[in-house]
Amino acid sequence: MPVTIKDVARESGVNISTVSRALNNDYGVNDRTREHVTAVAARLGYHPNRVARGLVTGRTHSLALLVSDIRNPFFAEVARGAEDAARAANCDLVLCNSDLDAHKQMEYVSSLIEKRVDGILMNSVAPLSRDQQAQLAACGVPIVLLNRFSSNRAFSTACADNEAGGVLAARYLLDLGHTRIAHLTGPRLHGNLSDRAHGFLRTLQSAKPPVRPVVLHGQFSFDGGCALARQVLDKHPDVTAIFAANDVMAYGVARVFLERGMRIPEDMSLIGFDNLEFSNLLHPPLTTIHQPKYEMGHAAVEILLRLSRDRTRQVPEHRLLGVELIERQSCRKIP
Repeated sequence: MPVTIKDVARESGVNISTVSRALNNDYGVNDRTREHVTAVAARLGYHPNRVARGLVTGRTHSLALLVSDIRNPFFAEVARGAEDAARAANCDLVLCNSDLDAHKQMEYVSSLIEKRVDGILMNSVAPLSRDQQAQLAACGVPIVLLNRFSSNRAFSTACADNEAGGVLAARYLLDLGHTRIAHLTGPRLHGNLSDRAHGFLRTLQSAKPPVRPVVLHGQFSFDGGCALARQVLDKHPDVTAIFAANDVMAYGVARVFLERGMRIPEDMSLIGFDNLEFSNLLHPPLTTIHQPKYEMGHAAVEILLRLSRDRTRQVPEHRLLGVELIERQSCRKIP
């Protein structure tokens, strides 16, 4: 049978409330008694029952990170930042993967709410419908949307400045002299990808003379990058530069170039977004837009912890993190 707090109290020679205060470092227990109770608990192998404690405090000291595609290395760094912040606060972090399935995503959310997690960090697969937003706003669990702004004031957000990243990519290609440009991105109205596209297109259109790029929508994955790259090469052979909406799509583009015997950047310039670790290992190394992935996960958990400590003051918080261009060898200047 597991050791209970009653066993610790009996062995220590004090009452249960004293054991509880001693182990939780609360007031009203002198140092000598606290040390004695702690030593007895360690000797007996006592572990607090968080479930039972959660019924009293209303907190389970568990948070959830719901990602859209666990295969994307982007989420590894986000999860590391979130886990470090959660661990520092003595909280567990539960990882869930929606597999780019909006229905599976909402099933996970319902399950996590039933398990009484203290907060959910959510990378939504698609824009949340009004009904979904209302459902989440009324669930009583703090939710931070990762890399996606929300018109619903009930949700906090932790985002990179995606629109500014699109601007940086466009200015870089323009400065290199490119005017025949393609942008490969995800589904329409996809939050952060749409913001990147908006900044990119706005900057190209404001150039003198304006540049009108080819814009293709598909899956924001390796396979999606492959499929869209084939479309560009088959239907728009005059394109000299491609801006992929994320690095994983850029890897797919590079794979198609390799299959067709094309060289980067001699035959085509390529720029991504995310600055994943593998991007520096690509041949040639990928020029990309860096977004602070670790810091984003860490910041989101900090927001969740603040909201979960005081359920009476649920004031949403929005953190916008800066981006920067990382120049490597995958883009060339047009003569």
